[in-house]
Amino acid sequence: MRLLLISNSTNAGEAFLAYPQRELASFLAGVSEVLFIPYAAVTFSYEEYLLKVQARFRALHITVRSVHRESNPAQAVRQAQAVVVGGGNTFALLGRMQQEGLIAAIRERVEEGMPYVGWSAGSNVACPTIGTTNDMPIVEPASFFALRLIPFQINPHYTDEVLQGHAGETREQRILEYIEANPSMYVVGLREGSILRLEGDALSLIGSRPMRVFRQGESPRELSSGEDLSFLLR
Repeated sequence: MRLLLISNSTNAGEAFLAYPQRELASFLAGVSEVLFIPYAAVTFSYEEYLLKVQARFRALHITVRSVHRESNPAQAVRQAQAVVVGGGNTFALLGRMQQEGLIAAIRERVEEGMPYVGWSAGSNVACPTIGTTNDMPIVEPASFFALRLIPFQINPHYTDEVLQGHAGETREQRILEYIEANPSMYVVGLREGSILRLEGDALSLIGSRPMRVFRQGESPRELSSGEDLSFLLR
């Protein structure tokens, strides 16, 4: 499988998809057209999202089609050179992907070697489930089960920050709850500006910030770019 899983689309003070441009160009080398899945958009239209992504991919000399314009979305996936899944609300994204029959279609094509790119919610749906999303369940998908392209969970936008005066649970506490209920699952807290790239059985972290790894019964640990991540794929 070939996956590029991006924590966030935009770093503070930067343009949309600016920081992962080099990795996108490298990962999608040889691809002339991608199929975009905009279903995570809620407060703006799929058409607006498409135009935004097209503008960014134009610099890579890659054409962007959107699945929302297709009469048969699943068939469009089966014919795509690569699939790009945008961020937004993970529940809205997964629900519409399920409705359109994209779960099986994407998984089948990725297993055949088709490149998959996702950011934020698009990274969440690459996991076994969407149980580690940060989003509110604004709609109810058929289930939480997602693409299962990787055997571990991602929490995108992971942060250690605690708002002054905020007495609620931290992100880490929420993840500790998750692994208590799901003791066999690893969770990767993927900080903003960070990317996971999978090429076959080689998983690597890209970016200057470490990721935080959680599993029930183990102390959370920090892993940086260049360290061995193969244990996450077992």
